[in-house]
Parts: sequence; C-alpha cells; structure tokens
Amino acid sequence: MFATLEPADIHPPFAPYSHGVVVPQGQKLILCSGQLGIGADKVVPLDCASQARICFANIAAILREAGLGMEHVVRINAYVTGREHLADYMGVRNALFAPPYPASTLMIVSGFARPEFVVEIEAIAAGPA
Repeated sequence: MFATLEPADIHPPFAPYSHGVVVPQGQKLILCSGQLGIGADKVVPLDCASQARICFANIAAILREAGLGMEHVVRINAYVTGREHLADYMGVRNALFAPPYPASTLMIVSGFARPEFVVEIEAIAAGPA
C-alpha cells in the first residue's frame, strides 16, 4: 500500500485523486504506456466513457501480467480531446478507485494518431516486489 501526500496549506484536490503519493521502499514499479480505447476485436467505441473503460481494462491486464491490480496504481496521466469528455472520463476513473487515491493529471489535447480516439490513459503502479 502507498501513502498519500495532502499538504494542508494548498488547495485540496478537485476530485478523487491525491496531490502526491509515496511508494514504499522495496516496491516494484510498473510503467504502463498510454492505452487507447480500442478493444482486442479492433472495435473503437464512439463515446469517451466506453473508450476509457477499455483503456483501464487494458491497464488492468498489463498489471495482472505483473502480478498487480488496479489498487496498485499510484499515478494516472489521462488525455482527452475536448472538455465535453471530462465528465465521462472522470466518471469511469472515479468508479475504479478508492482511497488512497492515486495521483492524477488530466489534460485536453488536440488529438491522437487516429481521429476516432478521444481518450488515452497511462498509469504507473507499485506493488510487492
């Protein structure tokens, strides 16, 4: 398990995430590349929430291969192509995580390699070595 950093002298997080995370000594780190909302069947859903669910499912599969789970995620970097996708992305993210929340960044970008993608998610996880 990791510890969160929430200094009392800065504004609290705007959503369920932590300002900082401390990974205990001796933990292994897994760095997941950005995942796009394309299923193994090569289908790309049209909506952000469905794409985000695929992204997080892919991350879960990567972590499972390393012997870890989503509860080991300490950092999320997410990118969406417009403000209209913020609530859908955050709804999916917020349903997946419980305290202690990972550190998280969400940015709006102009696009991805293919125009049908509206979200990309990267993650860092830490767990027993």
